[in-house]
Amino acid sequence: MKKPVSKTDVRARLQRETERFLNQGGRVQAIPQGISGREPGNSNPFVAHTLFCEPEVKRTPVPEVVAAIEARRKSLLKTSTPGKRPPTPRPHRKTIYDDFGEPVRRVWVDK
Repeated sequence: MKKPVSKTDVRARLQRETERFLNQGGRVQAIPQGISGREPGNSNPFVAHTLFCEPEVKRTPVPEVVAAIEARRKSLLKTSTPGKRPPTPRPHRKTIYDDFGEPVRRVWVDK
């Protein structure tokens, strides 16, 4: 079974790769906050797509369809088989304790 990679291992690997990059002459460029990571000339058409740009569409009210669905649902509820009856209450044994928490006796009690 393959051992899962822990966060410590990932951090160590990233640290080694960063050190190797810097030792080979690489430079880290500081980018000011608020500047996008996308290049202006190379935009992805899916990312650039504006959401909700279509005009508002008028919806057609359909109260008769909703009423028919509700009537069908209610008729199905009425014709379904009834559920189980609740169980009849049966006597159960209750233990009587004294002031110190010791059992004194057991009695049968109706619910």
